[in-house]
Amino acid sequence: MKATGIVRRIDDLGRVVIPKEIRRTLKIREGMPMEIFTDVSGGVILKKYSPVGEMSQLASAYAETLVHLTGYAAVVCDTEQIIAAAGPVKKELLHKPLAPQLEELVQAKRIFISGGENTVLVAQGLTPTALAVFPVVSSGDVMGAVMLIKGEKSPARISAEAAESAKAASMFLSRQLEA
Repeated sequence: MKATGIVRRIDDLGRVVIPKEIRRTLKIREGMPMEIFTDVSGGVILKKYSPVGEMSQLASAYAETLVHLTGYAAVVCDTEQIIAAAGPVKKELLHKPLAPQLEELVQAKRIFISGGENTVLVAQGLTPTALAVFPVVSSGDVMGAVMLIKGEKSPARISAEAAESAKAASMFLSRQLEA
């Protein structure tokens, strides 16, 4: 643990304010779910909670299925990092933070399908790009996305069938989060 030197008091409702500087640095937004942990020494640890991250095994299985159905590498992310990947990019992308352009696209709940020449960078500092991005939305809140990734041997233009498969995956994960 890293000390910040910031001390805050608990109010009469049991709340503690996380300073703005720390929220900005850690990209903690209003309404973001936080998981609370305690350690043996009496410490309290707050960690960003990712409902999609809790489904990483299911997301991995679905990503593998997408690879077999579409021929494209597949990735599932939460709003901050890649939680499941399948295909040749798996080791390169797994648990990497999202590229800013992709993070904005996901937060805006926008569907993206490449027309052939335009793509979206997937992870910060890495070259793989997405040909299709479908948001995972639960109860009106964006939780992540399902993506098909451009490969060396894959066509630059995504087929309608491949796009429908990725869309179905995002809808399935959305429903699983609502259950």
